[in-house]
Amino acid sequence: MDKVLDAVIIGAGQAGLSAAYHLQRRGLVPQQDYIVLDANEGPGGAWRHRWPSLTFDAAHGLHDLPGLPLGVPDPAEPASAVVSRYYGAYEQKFNLPVHRPERVESITNNDDGAGQLLRVTSASGREWLARTVISGTGTWDRPYWPYYPGRETFRGRQLHTHDFRSAEDFRGKRVLVVGGGTSALQFLLQLDAAGAQTVWSTRREPDFITEPFDASWGIEVERKVNERTRAGLPPVSVVGVTGLPLNETYKAGIDAGVLVSRGRLARITGDGVVFADGSAEQVDAILWATGFRASLDHLAPLQLREPGGGIRMGPDAVSVVKEPRLFLVGYGSSASTVGATRAGRAAAMAAVRQLKTAGVPDQRARALAAVAG
Repeated sequence: MDKVLDAVIIGAGQAGLSAAYHLQRRGLVPQQDYIVLDANEGPGGAWRHRWPSLTFDAAHGLHDLPGLPLGVPDPAEPASAVVSRYYGAYEQKFNLPVHRPERVESITNNDDGAGQLLRVTSASGREWLARTVISGTGTWDRPYWPYYPGRETFRGRQLHTHDFRSAEDFRGKRVLVVGGGTSALQFLLQLDAAGAQTVWSTRREPDFITEPFDASWGIEVERKVNERTRAGLPPVSVVGVTGLPLNETYKAGIDAGVLVSRGRLARITGDGVVFADGSAEQVDAILWATGFRASLDHLAPLQLREPGGGIRMGPDAVSVVKEPRLFLVGYGSSASTVGATRAGRAAAMAAVRQLKTAGVPDQRARALAAVAG
């Protein structure tokens, strides 16, 4: 731990790899002066954990990393295999200094009194001192399980998107899917095709939209999410901003009665559920497709939370207002993979500017000044 690093990147997902590429590009931060810490056993980020039946053609939001196009994979191949192979090739092509498995447990101010460095500590007990930290830990480790009265009394199987593996596991079963996002739609269709009987519950009427998902739509989505994070409020779910794309597959599911919500749950019983309208259904399993929350426990020692529950972000959507040495990617508007790629570049450039402000070794000052302006 004697060497002080210019940057530590946490997470080797889309945002982390993008940040590493842009840090290393043109030697702005030499490879020996930054590292990437990844909690996984191998490349792929959260994608490596997705269920095998999620094929490439069914996956949403797979976008190119800078400098290496994804190409055109087999649409029937599991997305987990496609992305793991692609990220692995990316790490090798650009010789990125990824260290794994290293799960970061905390980031703290260095206790030497100087107040200029951050201390990064992993579960293995290793520590690194850094002038800047780019955190891209995503959401996969924080599945959200909403509470409903009686949930603990249910005698059937309960699982989250995080733990789903195959629709075949539920053949002949009656399954309640809870959640209003695209994962819920895909689960319902897969379960129905596998011979399960399905019931769908959403808190409000599903928000199917027919507007084109074009550039202007994406800008408006980012604006809405950024409004919240700049105010220190937690990011909303993606579907809460985007709605559900009404494609031909989903239209067919609606016509078949599979993608028709029974509405909000009121309570759960030992062998089923009761809906807000008073109707009841017996079910064998409950699949909670209720999304994820940002995985930020490692930042707790820095005390960044605002009264609204979120972390206040700067105008660039990656800078943390309370901690100028820290940058968040894959948080808020950069939670999508296309947003994460842009956020990685923004965080890298912001880190370079911070290094210039903090003072870096003289031999690199000219290069940093040229980039940071």
